[in-house]
Amino acid sequence: MSGPSEPTDDVAFEYMVLSRHHYLSPHGARPHENALERSAYILLSRIRVQGPMSIGELSDAFGLDASTLNRQTAAMGRAGLVERIPDPEGGLARKFRITEEGDRRLDEDRAARAHALGLVMEDWPTEDIEAFAAFLRRFNTGIERLDGRPWPRP
Repeated sequence: MSGPSEPTDDVAFEYMVLSRHHYLSPHGARPHENALERSAYILLSRIRVQGPMSIGELSDAFGLDASTLNRQTAAMGRAGLVERIPDPEGGLARKFRITEEGDRRLDEDRAARAHALGLVMEDWPTEDIEAFAAFLRRFNTGIERLDGRPWPRP
């Protein structure tokens, strides 16, 4: 039996429903044939905005342990998405930089996701899409504030 709810109850419910949609693709719920793994998409996005990053910097940014990140970056390296380089600032730790292939694949995935979102919101007025983006940004920055891990935005 359901009683009166707080507005945050509605947000919690819709957030749960949203979280089941792992990937947006123009072909429905399945990713396109050459789609990046979710972790690769997120890591590449962060490295693109922030520049080359070490395992320690990635660990701080995502709150993940080094072994998880070592597995993920190793897979990305085997796929030709990132390369290890000496620290451009002269530090001891090697850093991961996006390759041309990584840039290309990230752009391809972003375009596919934007296209899929365009299909979802095709009947929305531009003002609603802009407002929704602003609310999502505000929601994300609130989470980042509480988590202590802000995401750099271009």
